[in-house]
Amino acid sequence: MAGLPFNLNSPKQLGEVLFQKLKLPVVKKTPSGTPSTDEEVLQKLAEDYPLPKLLLDYRSLSKLKSTYTDKLPRMVNPSTGRVHTNYGQAIAVTGRLSSNDPNLQNIPVRTAEGRRIREAFIASPGNVIVSADYSQIELRIMAHLSGDEGMLRAFAAGEDIHRATASEIFGVPLAEVSGEQRRYAKVINFGLMYGMSVFGLAGNLGVERAAAQMYMDKYFQRFAGVRQFMDDVRQQAKSQGFVETVFGRRLWLPEINSPNGPRRQAAERAAINAPMQGTAADLIKLAMIAVQGWLDVHQLASRMVMQVHDELVLEVPDNELSLVKQELPSLMAGVAQLKVPLVAEVGAGSNWEEAH
Repeated sequence: MAGLPFNLNSPKQLGEVLFQKLKLPVVKKTPSGTPSTDEEVLQKLAEDYPLPKLLLDYRSLSKLKSTYTDKLPRMVNPSTGRVHTNYGQAIAVTGRLSSNDPNLQNIPVRTAEGRRIREAFIASPGNVIVSADYSQIELRIMAHLSGDEGMLRAFAAGEDIHRATASEIFGVPLAEVSGEQRRYAKVINFGLMYGMSVFGLAGNLGVERAAAQMYMDKYFQRFAGVRQFMDDVRQQAKSQGFVETVFGRRLWLPEINSPNGPRRQAAERAAINAPMQGTAADLIKLAMIAVQGWLDVHQLASRMVMQVHDELVLEVPDNELSLVKQELPSLMAGVAQLKVPLVAEVGAGSNWEEAH
């Protein structure tokens, strides 16, 4: 496709192929003035040209290979026959546990290749892997914190929140929301929760800035409580230097009043997201305590083997499977009372991918 052999890992050679030989448009330049070939540039070019798309595929496969398929087999503990991660409790600012050496929280779930790697995590003979995760936890926390009537109503009725959002933004009945409209609503829901700008939203949706602005305006018209909550949190962060989770744990934002624009804006985005992600971190830790307590009281052989953000992974003997699957959702949903119901979904299988 390039018309000549070149080193795929050399930014210099890649730049020559893309911009000198194939004459593709230069999206942005590095500080030294040469055309950039970073991820963002390749994604932009991949919308119109086949070679950058192939390079992105190569990079993602290369990363999976170097990070997981090459490394994981070498990390098996000879005495247990298992891979053991290390959890850091005081590393992530939001309070999430961080996994390292190996990082088991970063295995991609959106790609077929990433899911293939999850298939390698298997239960020992006579056991199954059980995965239990909170459903749309951060959006539920947003509904609780903002008290927005539209969001509270959708969750109380057990509606698909992205479908409900699409119905509001596009002004169509729930039953008539298309797959494309739901996808837009999902990007908007999560984007705004992470403090995404109009430019960011336009890029993610692949639409003009004016269209993204219109979607954002409609969203805030329909979910006025969310806008009020975001404004309040920003002000609160600026005046006191921190925000809090639902349980009162403080998340400090030292850059919130920084004279440096980009740093201040990053802190403002963090101020909006931190209460959601921080509360989700608190909830999953409470869930771990509740589940372990229940396993101990009933003297079960099932055991928790991994935590991945909003998900708990257990290894469960075949004869305990129906009991564990029956009890986990209520144990996890019962750790706190929010204005909307907490929902945990449970799956089981011979490997992690099957269970998820």
